[in-house]
Amino acid sequence: MGLFDRVSRVVRANLNDLVSKAEDPEKILEQTLIDMQEDLVQMRQAVASAIASQKRTQQQLNQAQTEANNWQQRAQLALQKGDENLAREALLRKKTHTETATTLKAQLDQQTTTVDALKRNLIALEGKISEAKTKKDMLKARASAARANEQLQNTVGRMSTSSSMAAFERMEEKVLQMEARSQAAAEIAGADLESQFAMLESGSNVDDELEAMKAQLLGGASPAQAKLPATETTTGSATAQGTSAPVQDAAVDDELEALKTKLDQL
Repeated sequence: MGLFDRVSRVVRANLNDLVSKAEDPEKILEQTLIDMQEDLVQMRQAVASAIASQKRTQQQLNQAQTEANNWQQRAQLALQKGDENLAREALLRKKTHTETATTLKAQLDQQTTTVDALKRNLIALEGKISEAKTKKDMLKARASAARANEQLQNTVGRMSTSSSMAAFERMEEKVLQMEARSQAAAEIAGADLESQFAMLESGSNVDDELEAMKAQLLGGASPAQAKLPATETTTGSATAQGTSAPVQDAAVDDELEALKTKLDQL
């Protein structure tokens, strides 16, 4: 194989590859239909021209046959008048028109066959164009669906499923952390509230205990002593009891003050 043939084949192969890649099914179908429409127009013009030629040939045939008949009648008239030379001349003219009519008849038959064939081809072309229009719409719809499916598959292919799932897992972990922080805050707030109520309850217990101690102390003394001040003494009782009662009251007061101080510190 020569170098020129190899180069020619490479060039043709590259050109065919470029053309194949550049072919758009929708555009090619539209252009093909346009070409078929142009062929249909040309076919109709050819059929119309053939029919017109057939009609002219038919007219010429009719005229030649008419002239042949006329010269036949003239030959008969001349022969009746006794003019054989004129009758012979008329027959010669008749022969010429008859031969012309015969030629036109053969031409007309051929034209009729051609016109019939052109009409059949025209009808077939019209049917193909109608079928092509229907097929074009179907192929365009299929091409659009295939293109959309290809784009979808390319989009899905470009998407990273593992990274997407990892992103969802990270977001789920963040949501769980947020929920945990919210629950912890709620528990802390509830604990503070419970501690406050616990302090109030403990304070109430201390107050109750203090009141009980006061009632116990008051219950051990006489009513008169409960009403009298701690420093007040009578002459009879002071002599009988000596100094033991004031000392006992002072100890109780000191203990009471100590308890108050502890309560204040709580």
